[in-house]
Amino acid sequence: MNIKPLSAALAVSPQIAPTDVPAIAASGYRAIICNRPDGEGADQPSFRRIQLEAEAAGIEIRYLPVIPGQLSDQQASEFGRLLDELPKPILAYCRTGMRSASLWGLSRGASMAPAEILTRAAESGYDLGALVRRMTAPGNASGIVDASHEVVIVGAGAAGIAVASSLLARDADLDIAIIDPSDVHYYQPGWTLVGAGVFDASETVRATGALIPRGVRWIKSAVSHFEPERDTVVLEGCRRVRYAQLVVCPGLKLDWGAIAGLEDTLGANGVTSNYRFDLAPYTWELVRRFQGGTVLFTQPPMPIKCAGAPQKAMYLSCDAWRRRGVLDKADVRFESAATALFGVADYVPALMDYVRAYGIRLDFGRRLTAVDGAYRIATFAVAGPEGERVERVPFDMLHVVPPQAAPDFIRASPLADPAGWVDVDQASLRSKRYPNVFALGDVANTPNAKTAAAARKQAPVVAHNLLLARGRGAREARYDGYGSCPLTVERGKIVLAEFTYGGKLAPSFPAWLLDGRKPSRLAWLLKERILPPLYWRGMLKGREWLARPEMVG
Repeated sequence: MNIKPLSAALAVSPQIAPTDVPAIAASGYRAIICNRPDGEGADQPSFRRIQLEAEAAGIEIRYLPVIPGQLSDQQASEFGRLLDELPKPILAYCRTGMRSASLWGLSRGASMAPAEILTRAAESGYDLGALVRRMTAPGNASGIVDASHEVVIVGAGAAGIAVASSLLARDADLDIAIIDPSDVHYYQPGWTLVGAGVFDASETVRATGALIPRGVRWIKSAVSHFEPERDTVVLEGCRRVRYAQLVVCPGLKLDWGAIAGLEDTLGANGVTSNYRFDLAPYTWELVRRFQGGTVLFTQPPMPIKCAGAPQKAMYLSCDAWRRRGVLDKADVRFESAATALFGVADYVPALMDYVRAYGIRLDFGRRLTAVDGAYRIATFAVAGPEGERVERVPFDMLHVVPPQAAPDFIRASPLADPAGWVDVDQASLRSKRYPNVFALGDVANTPNAKTAAAARKQAPVVAHNLLLARGRGAREARYDGYGSCPLTVERGKIVLAEFTYGGKLAPSFPAWLLDGRKPSRLAWLLKERILPPLYWRGMLKGREWLARPEMVG
């Protein structure tokens, strides 16, 4: 924990974990305020989990979520009321503590001098200068710029760091800033293997600061909103950053709260998901302990990050049970909102061989809507000719893939299409409305598979076309929709799906060496041994091995 006092009555901190609550209670805190909406991060515990721990420790707790950059006077007033009414001392938290500190500053504006607010916040590591401008001169604050850069990248995930490195490989003198509040960076493709006991979770995480390319400024903050007409990004705390070119790649949002009861039981009662860093080890724990029963693997409506991941968890679990001799005691069901096993038909025959070998029941057109962990009941909306009907299925183990959407600050922005994704040309990855804005990765509305392999191909395209927009070069680079999904059908074998827009096959290797339509040990070696170092030492370093962009014109 990193608790920072703002007054005798209030301290703020970054995200806390349920396991932190006993220490918080031992430190004397009598109340907790959560200012972070559920579902913002892949490693974020739900408010409900923390609430249960707080209540068990005798701590009062309240939920006052604030979307980054959308802090309102009404929320500040409510925060002030909680400060007055809750037992003290109080701990407030959000992702970094900035939203909680900002709420405190706004709520104390009528009773404290601005200089005192600034000083107390600065002593705790929070710069509320822009917030004070909002309080003292709201009519003039919107024109003040706190920083300016040639290129601003929103998001320090795989896409953001890769495109920054690709830009620097082309122009080492470029002035680049990356905006991201997270201290940690995850190799998310590895979580499938964590859930299968092949990788340790620690192998999939590194410090963000260690990965930001040298010479790139890291602005450790969350984005509030965009003002593309002013070439400006507004951060939480009302700070403003101006750009000449903008690259948007913050990833997507896992909407755990869209499934009733799910957040109350994740990580317990046999309910897990490889889509979250802290839960993937629990998947392996459940698989190791399994002695028989009904096992459900769900897939929500598209689009989702890595559409093959729901199946990967299923196949690897079945393989582990087969090796232990308990597969015949498992009633395994794939409960999918889709209408087919996989979106590219060429790979389905090999997958169906494993479905039959493992005795998996395929149920399509089924959307998970609720989970009762205590009674181990999953509720589905089942599509039919006369509309949806409700079906409740008992389970012993449930692997959930949550619905997924663009982050809230993207969906509410002028950059988004009607579905909420950043609206770009699918070949150039340039905004259809703003010529100096580009987007890539999971947040772009391109009709490709949302995978790290796609981002690896997109990053050089964005880097090249951004410099083209700055007057460098004559030909435009084109992204062809490449995506890759290594479908782990058993421990030691993979069906390596590679395809471009429209499901056209796009193998990286000759068929005599590796035919992706068939299960292969070489593809497993690629997934287990080659791709992780290729990610850390290649893609994130701007080395474009097998990723040189195609030029047109």
